[in-house]
Amino acid sequence: MTVILLRHGRSTANTSGVLAGRSAAVGLDDHGRSQSVGLIERFGDLQKPVAVVRSPLLRCEQTVAPLVSHFQCPEIVDERLVEVDYGQWTGRPIKELLSEPLWRVVQQQPSAAIFPDGEGLAQVQSRAVAAIRELDARFSGEDGSGIWIACTHGDVIKAVLADAMGMHLDSFQRIVVEPASASVVRYSLARPYVHAVNCTSTLPSIPARPKPSEKAETSDNSHGPAHTDDAVVGGSTGT
Repeated sequence: MTVILLRHGRSTANTSGVLAGRSAAVGLDDHGRSQSVGLIERFGDLQKPVAVVRSPLLRCEQTVAPLVSHFQCPEIVDERLVEVDYGQWTGRPIKELLSEPLWRVVQQQPSAAIFPDGEGLAQVQSRAVAAIRELDARFSGEDGSGIWIACTHGDVIKAVLADAMGMHLDSFQRIVVEPASASVVRYSLARPYVHAVNCTSTLPSIPARPKPSEKAETSDNSHGPAHTDDAVVGGSTGT
């Protein structure tokens, strides 16, 4: 099937430059709420999603609320899509974290980064990829058609995209995922196909179901290059 990986809209922590982590009370700011409403126009022409699955945190709940109401589709909370557990870093200003020795590890060798009293980024990728692949298989019909939406957090989405692209986790900071951006991945029996990354306006055409005769070895060139939108240079730790 095809999954739209949706990052939550801009939050109050994004605005203030604080690493929100799993702080329960962090919601969308005024611009983020506008972004969530704008998703109806951006996604409104899609076929009805099989489901909208989201992180349990408030900012994701607020982001998908207009879409769930518009499509009248099931809303599922999955703990495996929750934000990174940043441990002692949670709630700290990012400008303070820049001087921490671990910050350089996060940017240059994230697979080795484990947050104090929190989790490692390798753990994040393991749980998030397992969730996306398991949910995709669960939602898939007999013909593998249909779409679903997963609303989660920046670093979580980047970790899933790195896996789908066949990239090592140490390269995931090369991927940009902005608030309210959408990335599109189609999972097949052969491999994932990344159709879009960091779309902040309209979505590209959602890929059609492959023909039964499509061969794994000959389909590589049939999907075109991945589309990017409003790309930004440089990596960051998401909130």
